[in-house]
Amino acid sequence: MGETEKIETHRIRCFSKLKMFLLAITCAFVSKTLSGSYMNSMLTQIERQFNIPTSLVGFINGSFEIGNLFLIIFVSYFGTKFHRPRMIGVGCAVMGLGCFLQSLPHFLMDRYEYESTVLGNLSSNSFLCNENGTQIFRPTEAPSGFVETGAIIGPLFGLLLASFCANVYVDTGSVNTDELTITPIDTRWVGAWWFGILICAGVNVLTAIPFFFLPKTLAKEGSKDNSDIVKNDKEEKQKEVKNVNDGITKDFLPFMKSLFCNPVYMLFMLISVVQFNAFVNMMFFMPKYVEQQYGKSTSDAIFLIGIYNLPPICIGYIFGGLMMKKFKITVKQAAHIAFWLSFIDFLLYFSCFFMICDNSSVAGITTDYKGMQQDLHTGNVILDDCNIDCNCPTKTWDPVCGSNGLSYMSACLAGCETFVGTGLNMVFHNCSCIQTLGNSSAVLGLCDKGHDCSMMLQYFLILSSVSSFIYSLSAIPGYMVLLRCIKPEEKSLGVGLHAFSTRVFAGIPAPIYFGALMDSTCLHWATFKCGESGACRIYDSTNFRHLYLGLPAALRGLSYIPAIFILIILRKYHLPGENTTSGTVPVEAKVTGNECQEMDQTSKVLNNDVLKTKM
Repeated sequence: MGETEKIETHRIRCFSKLKMFLLAITCAFVSKTLSGSYMNSMLTQIERQFNIPTSLVGFINGSFEIGNLFLIIFVSYFGTKFHRPRMIGVGCAVMGLGCFLQSLPHFLMDRYEYESTVLGNLSSNSFLCNENGTQIFRPTEAPSGFVETGAIIGPLFGLLLASFCANVYVDTGSVNTDELTITPIDTRWVGAWWFGILICAGVNVLTAIPFFFLPKTLAKEGSKDNSDIVKNDKEEKQKEVKNVNDGITKDFLPFMKSLFCNPVYMLFMLISVVQFNAFVNMMFFMPKYVEQQYGKSTSDAIFLIGIYNLPPICIGYIFGGLMMKKFKITVKQAAHIAFWLSFIDFLLYFSCFFMICDNSSVAGITTDYKGMQQDLHTGNVILDDCNIDCNCPTKTWDPVCGSNGLSYMSACLAGCETFVGTGLNMVFHNCSCIQTLGNSSAVLGLCDKGHDCSMMLQYFLILSSVSSFIYSLSAIPGYMVLLRCIKPEEKSLGVGLHAFSTRVFAGIPAPIYFGALMDSTCLHWATFKCGESGACRIYDSTNFRHLYLGLPAALRGLSYIPAIFILIILRKYHLPGENTTSGTVPVEAKVTGNECQEMDQTSKVLNNDVLKTKM
């Protein structure tokens, strides 16, 4: 009885450790996804505060992946041979430190200044239509604020945190926000991006602590008594030490050779790289797209994306996993499920091209001063007969909405001569460029895009929600193909090499080249005091839409070429772990000697037809 009680006590203790590990790794995953989703959502705010182009913001986003490149493959291979809980803990702590370092620029730089023609000249009316119109910048002071973080779980709450911080002024607490002449919907607005980063830093550090108190290994299923466990642990430690010493020469290079000779694995990697290029661009620039296309603030855009997209993605993953388990789907069936679900989503994606809004009507940029659409490629015609004698600054972005429904770059360029009120309640009168019956007036900010545009946004979000669910439903079957097309002993390295490739060929370059393409659609750039260009204030929404929707569509379309080859190969070859049937050949045989050459004929066909797509 004493021996039985001892074994049961040990099992209970091991089970408790297993639960602690699962809880700790779940918290680590939540903190990682929280930080990632928050940073991706707030890069627009950083773009505005530091007055940098979108291409540079894309480089900042891609630089996160650069840090993974030097270690990801080796960590994937050797990570199973060291104290894994402590390695995870160190990783969480390093992420926390990285988040803290990302917030430092806010505290080391001067206060944020946004371009304005109004503030500072209220007493003299010099910002209106007269001979003394000047361009000034609005300074702010040191920041403080507070947010509740207890309920933050994963990317959904990361986006909610980003939405909150984007709605709080970057220097709130030290300035009178009632005196601000911009709102969160203004492209000059900068939210308190730094505050959420500090929260992410704290969460990452806290999640690192439990891993340092966990054992290196937990009891395996089937261990009958304590002596077996101790014996197995000693044998495993000795084996791991030997594997670390002989890893590169004995296993690493042969495993790499085996993976490169595996056509299904290489084609799957090719598909992942191409589709990741498409989805990185879509998700990274989605808040900016919603802002520019539908006239929403960054805060509202982030909130809507989180509410409409992340829950369907989570539900899709859950249903995908349950479907695989309940129906005991084979790898070949999983490949077909992943292909056809993804293709249905791809066809549905084209509906987004019909959910559009027109460009904002801004006199001198998208329309003339009579409200007629003008050719955007001929350059801006800022001045008109109604304001040519006003001595207005022509580069300052301080928009007002006229009573005629047309926006103007500033109250001065609208020809306004008087004003009443302060802050956001200012109303400008006697505006010579605003042609309406009665008193012509204007208020701060761009004109609203209207009810029809709001309805288009709802349609877009609903379609995006359905699309997210369908694609995430195909994710688990697709990932099963990746795991089952390689040998069990090569899985760790194979997954690491897959992640490495997607980062090198998609995670890093995609935001950079896509950001440069977005910059090419800019209609008006912000200006520094010295006259240099800063961040973009308004885009050509039509060209922006064509690039945002068209390029990912082209990339996704190309990715189905290697996907078709995978379906063809799986009909002929046998995957590791499947029951061998007559007429099938293992898709991954031993790669020693000249057996790698057995795939030469297949590889030549794939190289000729697939690699030419540069995917």
